[in-house]
Amino acid sequence: MKLAFSAEDEAFRAEVRSFLAAELPPGLARREAAGFHNKRDTVHPWQQRLYARGWAAPNWPAEFGGAGWSPIQRYIFELECGLANAPEYSLIAMSMAGPVLCRFGSPELQHEFLEPMLKGDCWFCQGFSEPQAGSDLASLRTRAVRDGDEYVITGQKIWTTDAHMADYMICLARTDAEVKPQAGLSMIIMPMDAPGVTVRPIDTIDGDAHVNEVFIEDVRVPVHYLIGEPNSGWTQAKYLLGHERTHNAYLGMLRRYLARIPALIDDELCRGLPAAEAGEYRRRHARLAIDVDALEWSVLRVLAGEEGPALGAAASAISIRGAAYLLRATDLEMAILGPQVVPRFAPDDGTPLVAGAPPAAAGRTTQYLYWWAATIFGGSDEIQRNIIWSTLFR
Repeated sequence: MKLAFSAEDEAFRAEVRSFLAAELPPGLARREAAGFHNKRDTVHPWQQRLYARGWAAPNWPAEFGGAGWSPIQRYIFELECGLANAPEYSLIAMSMAGPVLCRFGSPELQHEFLEPMLKGDCWFCQGFSEPQAGSDLASLRTRAVRDGDEYVITGQKIWTTDAHMADYMICLARTDAEVKPQAGLSMIIMPMDAPGVTVRPIDTIDGDAHVNEVFIEDVRVPVHYLIGEPNSGWTQAKYLLGHERTHNAYLGMLRRYLARIPALIDDELCRGLPAAEAGEYRRRHARLAIDVDALEWSVLRVLAGEEGPALGAAASAISIRGAAYLLRATDLEMAILGPQVVPRFAPDDGTPLVAGAPPAAAGRTTQYLYWWAATIFGGSDEIQRNIIWSTLFR
């Protein structure tokens, strides 16, 4: 068995590195490296550069404007973007809504939405979680009732990432209350500027507001905004979340952290860190690197595998591990820097550092606090474990 990348893969890696070196705006990369969140207007120019190169959608089929890459090429691209501090852009449109529309959308929906998504002109949010349902999608209460050529949607969503910046929501709603919970759901595109939509930002522990409450009061959307067949939303949601959970391995970011931690330890040794503590940090770094290697192989197996029942379980396991390793990496950075990260740096890389703190301290607290949310992205860890059990052992 040959466990190395081919010459073609290495040539592709060199091409990606060259592109990133030439096209990634330094200010954007600096902000991403510091752990601060980028807004829609700051990442839009980067997405347009990727679109011009034909690389805006690594995971879409080529016939819809995707890059047409192999699973290994997609992995290499994600890894190199992480190492270069390239930010994620329009994540829900490109990694979730887009693949669902490619797979289940009508030709009319594909024509209306896919090209604007690629250009960064159309952002989506994901309307799944609800106050009374959490990550248990079978329990959601938002309903959509057909009235002539429209659906009338009523309900509430919560923890809706980027709803304040989105043009549309992929809304999961109950369209049949007489069948078992999973069989009565539909996925409908809902304009965020429609009458009856109210977005209320939720302040988060990292000092920013990435997520929102969304109140939906008798919002009317055209029937042709239904994705797929009526009551097929459960199938589409599972497909979408499979993409999200595979993405949630965060390998690019993990490799970024692993690459910079040794230099961080060396810098702190020069600033007076005891050698014994430095040795312990190096041990934790090595242990994490081994675990990330194992995660990497799991991701490659999922990317290269055929779709099937076990894919959902594998994607859930990857999501759990990816979140756990992100927390270990950011916790290690916090430990190495010690009290220098105590100040809560505002989500703006222009904030002055406290006297004597190294530049690496900026953003570490924000980053560490934010990544705790990774344990609930795409469904909480408890939901992921239920999926694994029900898939493999029930």
